[in-house]
Order: sequence, then C-alpha cells, then structure tokens
Amino acid sequence: MDREQTEGREKNGADPAGKPDGATSDRAVKRVGQAEQKSAGPDGPDASVIGDTFKRKP
Repeated sequence: MDREQTEGREKNGADPAGKPDGATSDRAVKRVGQAEQKSAGPDGPDASVIGDTFKRKP
C-alpha cells in the first residue's frame, strides 16, 4: 500500500483512508463516504438514532 498512513491508523492495523484503488471511481468513493456518515455501523441504525439515545435524560 503506497498511500500515506497516519501513526494511529498504522498502530491499529487499519487500511489507509481514501480511494481503495485506481479502478474505483471518484463517484463511488463519494457515494460510500456519504452513506457511512449517515450510518452508525455496518449493521446499525441511522447515526442520529444512536446520538439521540445519549441526548435523552435518564
């Protein structure tokens, strides 16, 4: 992998952020990025559902 990696990501064994390879279009990268900003995780609900959980008073 020739992409620049931050020290923290390298320590955690994470793949470098950004475009995965030359064959992936910029449009596909942007679409995935926008979808991930809205999700709480691969199996989780919308991120706002999680955020609202912590905003409620006990």
